[in-house]
Amino acid sequence: MQLYHHWHGIKEKHNKIVVGLGNFDGLHIGHQKLIADLVALARKVGGTPAVFTFHPHPLAILKPEKSPLLLISQKAKQNFFAKLGVEVLLQIPFDRDFASMSPEDFVKNVLHEEMGACGVVIGYNYTFGRYGRGTPALLEELSAVYGFELRVIPPIAIEGQPVSSTLIRGLLVRGEVTEAAKYLGYYPFVEGEVVTGEQRGRNILGFPTANLNIDQTLLVPANGVYLTKVHIDGESYFGVANIGVKPTFNTNNRNIEVHLLDFYKDLYGIHIKVSFTRRLRKEKKFATPSELVKQIEIDILEARAESLKIRE
Repeated sequence: MQLYHHWHGIKEKHNKIVVGLGNFDGLHIGHQKLIADLVALARKVGGTPAVFTFHPHPLAILKPEKSPLLLISQKAKQNFFAKLGVEVLLQIPFDRDFASMSPEDFVKNVLHEEMGACGVVIGYNYTFGRYGRGTPALLEELSAVYGFELRVIPPIAIEGQPVSSTLIRGLLVRGEVTEAAKYLGYYPFVEGEVVTGEQRGRNILGFPTANLNIDQTLLVPANGVYLTKVHIDGESYFGVANIGVKPTFNTNNRNIEVHLLDFYKDLYGIHIKVSFTRRLRKEKKFATPSELVKQIEIDILEARAESLKIRE
């Protein structure tokens, strides 16, 4: 997949561009449906499947106080696009100059003249251009003017509930990771480098943990204890993760630490991916470290039992 941070002269580099437009935060199953249709249309016309998106999120520039935490990192999103068959990713820096562009100018100058788009794929609620005045209806009108095929993807629903990034964020804030996975199409996850912690897990509690250094712009599930799958160099292992502030030890910094089941290697400095599959319990303060140890033993037994259900 080719990554660009501009749109100038793209049509000279890539043939018959079919472009998907959107923010694609989380690349949930609705987004995956859009990308699948995009790739299919590109193959039909012998063209190039492309995505036009922004970084940072437009709200981070226009209304920072309302800018959401992200469901996946930018790097994870790039890798996901590539796996879904996108061949060109235009990851455009969003600024106020771009925000002031009219919808008509965006279609004429960017999609038509610079990109030579022969197909455009959007979600049913997609808006664009100054004040968000661009709509699917306007794109339909302009598609006839500039000669590109427009496909509008209808809402995707699971058990009657339309899939959206907002819905998924709400589930994660409540720690409902199994429910969130139904709408994401995968278990919510974080990635990061294993860093040196305070060594309490190994030296005091007897359960060594991998402490993650993660991107602070990402939405991490609610504080609590989770069954996880930890992905390391192409292999995966079950683990028990704690998200929170370690109230038993009166700390204030929120972090993620994972105890891997049946894994005994040193992970310091290694990049790992932690997928949250079940929430086992809420975070709790214990009167003594020994009471916490007893609870951790219970958590591990429950995690092993739950992991067998996932294997089945």
